[in-house]
Amino acid sequence: MSWLKAIAGGVIGAEALSLIKEYVEKQGGIDGVVKNFENSGLGQKVHSWVGLGPNEKLSDIELNQVINADKLKELAKGAGVDIEKARELLAKYLPEAIDKATPEGKLPPPDKDQA
Repeated sequence: MSWLKAIAGGVIGAEALSLIKEYVEKQGGIDGVVKNFENSGLGQKVHSWVGLGPNEKLSDIELNQVINADKLKELAKGAGVDIEKARELLAKYLPEAIDKATPEGKLPPPDKDQA
């Protein structure tokens, strides 16, 4: 998974990496994450992470617009953290992860192993 290699080399800790990996995989890849944010009214924000300019920050409230409590609970359990820690880590590191996975300012091609 090329996007995962791009973010694994950064300063993202193991818990955050686990959360982001699971979330991105459940969305079908980076393009699915972008669509999810667009559908939640946060298209401008997610496009700042993909683009070459500065990344807009993601608040806990905005994260809740995109990932409901049940999904967040599931992600937290998978990473072995509580829901508040999961929310904090995703809000802090998801923008950075998307930015690092899109170094040329555009979405990577879909993974061939994803259906």
